[in-house]
Amino acid sequence: METKRLLTRRQFLGTAAVTVLGAGVAQAFLWAPHRLRVSHLKLADNPVARFVLWSDFHYRGDQDYAEEVVATINRLNPDFVCFLGDLIDDSLYQTGALRFVRKIQHPVYGVPGNHDYGCRAPFGPYFKAFADTGGAWLVNKTASPPGGAIELCGSAERYVGFIRPQGERPRVLLTHYPMTANETAGRRFAAVFAGHSHGGQVRIPFYGAVALPRHVGHYDMGLFSTPAGPLYVNVGVGTYGVPARMNCPPEITVVEL
Repeated sequence: METKRLLTRRQFLGTAAVTVLGAGVAQAFLWAPHRLRVSHLKLADNPVARFVLWSDFHYRGDQDYAEEVVATINRLNPDFVCFLGDLIDDSLYQTGALRFVRKIQHPVYGVPGNHDYGCRAPFGPYFKAFADTGGAWLVNKTASPPGGAIELCGSAERYVGFIRPQGERPRVLLTHYPMTANETAGRRFAAVFAGHSHGGQVRIPFYGAVALPRHVGHYDMGLFSTPAGPLYVNVGVGTYGVPARMNCPPEITVVEL
């Protein structure tokens, strides 16, 4: 006579735990990295500009996801768009990444990130592609976006010494590194926008990011008060290192300032 062996309570709980963990890992690697969300940030009661932030593209040839990012930005119909660094990790992907920048139907202003420098791709094509959108690649430069109500100041690395007062318009600092907000030598801005952190990519409830890159400090994601003014850290649309996200979906931010 054949008998059935029933699982003990410990075996059942162990099997369930492995199943849940496996499902969580699969989600973190297969689905969550492309679960794009749109966040909203209002920094003024009577805003003079409405624009989009995106960061940390880290384009590696995933054309379907890149098309989704571009389509989402275009659908939001901003006055202009700000990119906060790390377009690519490898110069082989520069042409492809810039092709998607050109597909954005609004002026795009961008600053370099550490991977844009590290991959040693020439900046000439960046300048051309961003200019083709009506925007600019801002390497220690300023620009007046459409409407002329604010001034964009784009920093290379964490250097902001190039910035000089230009009238009474609100000045907005675009930088890759969140910690730049602590290193502006007394200069204040209407807002500071940064990327780089990825929000840690993997976040544990009640703990936060498992790991963060250098030059982030405690400015891991979201809105902070800093010596330079209000800082918003965008968690980016791509991944680096481990191609996974958990409790930290990729983000495009709509700002009203």
